Parts: sequence; structure tokens; C-alpha cells
Amino acid sequence: MNIQWYPGHMTKAMRAMKADIAMVDVIIELLDARAPFASRNPDIDELGRGKSRVVLLNKADLADDRMNEAWIRYFKNRGFFVLKINAKSGTGMKQILPVVQEACREKIERNRRRGILNRPVRAMVVGIPNVGKSTFINSFVGKSKAKTGNKPGVTRANQWIRINPSLELLDTPGVLWPKFEDPGIGVSLALIGSINDEIVNKEELAFELIRHLCRYAPEGLKRRYDLETGSEEPDIPAMTQILEIIARRRGLLAKGGEPELEKAAGILLDDFRAGRLGTVTLEVPPSGDAA
Repeated sequence: MNIQWYPGHMTKAMRAMKADIAMVDVIIELLDARAPFASRNPDIDELGRGKSRVVLLNKADLADDRMNEAWIRYFKNRGFFVLKINAKSGTGMKQILPVVQEACREKIERNRRRGILNRPVRAMVVGIPNVGKSTFINSFVGKSKAKTGNKPGVTRANQWIRINPSLELLDTPGVLWPKFEDPGIGVSLALIGSINDEIVNKEELAFELIRHLCRYAPEGLKRRYDLETGSEEPDIPAMTQILEIIARRRGLLAKGGEPELEKAAGILLDDFRAGRLGTVTLEVPPSGDAA
């Protein structure tokens, strides 16, 4: 699959972020723990040059925890402050403020030496669509300040939010980059729901997920749909059969009793995104960084 998605409003959003970056002390970057590499916008590194960086592996409860730890090591080795969180349940949220303060410790100390005692730390919250930024902010603030939704593109404009006297957040829209050079990036982003489903062939995307699950997490398919899979990568007929079984067991049948494969593919993708297939990570850190 070769998936590309870059709506025009994202260009405007990136321009606004570049205009605001001078007011910011630290960048808080939310990633999806199931695909930490794919869910990192590479343009953020240039945007955040010279700024302190905090990486939050959100939705960590949906990812393999061994891989969570491997990715934490990966990002720490590159100079980032890193936490795994679940913004929806609140897990890990209490650790964020101390980590942000530690990331900005030198800046805070410089301000104190200059006699500036009450200036809040200003943090820009960034991330690709549907990674959970608004849910994170609402959980952090304790009440709904940012719009939330289970589809990409809910936040459309920057907004400042005061967390407490020591911290202000700048919420920004979810922004991708103009072209995915690696086709696997687009597939991973589509699987976690960061690409608009309306532009994706759901059956082909479901095949990509089935390949991964059969190889790395077959127990989820077995438990959820009561079906057996081999340890080898399945071919097209085998993956089609899996969708047919899901369709029949969910009663997704067209006239004549034919299984509706597209609807079965949608069920499979929804189950994966909701964690009903177990904890699954789609990516491992580059070779040598998982140890």
C-alpha cells in the first residue's frame, strides 16, 4: 500500500507553529506507543531545534510493554525526556509536570538569577492527528479545554491553556508531513487511525494488520475470533479466509450468504485500535536500540 494524506490546513498549521515557537521553552511531543517512529513528524526536529524536548508515549496501555521500555531507551539515548502515559485513563499523568520542570531546569534557574521568579514555563504540545493531544490536555487540566474526537483533524487552531501558575500549554493541530518516503509509515499511521479512513482501502489495510498479527501476536486473533493462524506470514487466500470467518461469526453477510469482507475489515481495524486484540506494537526501535 502507498498511502499519502496531507490536507491543506496542515500547511497553515505548521506556519502558525513556526510563528509561535519563539515564545516556547519546551516541546511536549505526543506519540502513539503502538507506532512511535511512524507517529513522529520529522519536521518537529527542525521546529524544535534548541528547545528542550519531552516525548510522551501515549496509549501505552495498547502497546506491548516490553516494546514501550525499548522505545523509552531509544528516545532517552537521543537526549529526550520520556514517559509512557495513557491520557484517557490518567496513567502516568502525575509524572509529567516534574519532568517538564526538569527539562526546563536550566531556563528556570537563569530566570531566577535574573530576578524573574513568577514566569510560567511555556510548552508547545505537538503530535500527528489522532495521537491524543486534546485528551492529554483535558486530562492534564482536569476539565475540558481542548476539543476531542476519535478521528483525525479535530483541533484546527493554536490555543494557549494555563495549567497552573508555573505552566502554560500551547495546543496545536495535528500535523503530518507532505510525503511519506517509506510506504510502511503510511500503513502504520492508517492502522492507528491517524489517516482518514475514507481514503484507505480497508481490506488491504486489514491484510497488513493480519500479516503483522499472525507473525507477532497471533493469540489476539485466536482469542477474539476463535480462529487458528499459523506462525508463517499468510498469503492472500489465507488472509481473505480470515476476513470471511470474521464476517460469518459477526453475521456480516450479504444477500445469498456472501461474507461482507469490507465490513469484516472494519471490525478487525476497530478491534485493534480499541485494544481488543491484546497489546500490540507495530514497530521496534532501529537495530541495536532495543537492547
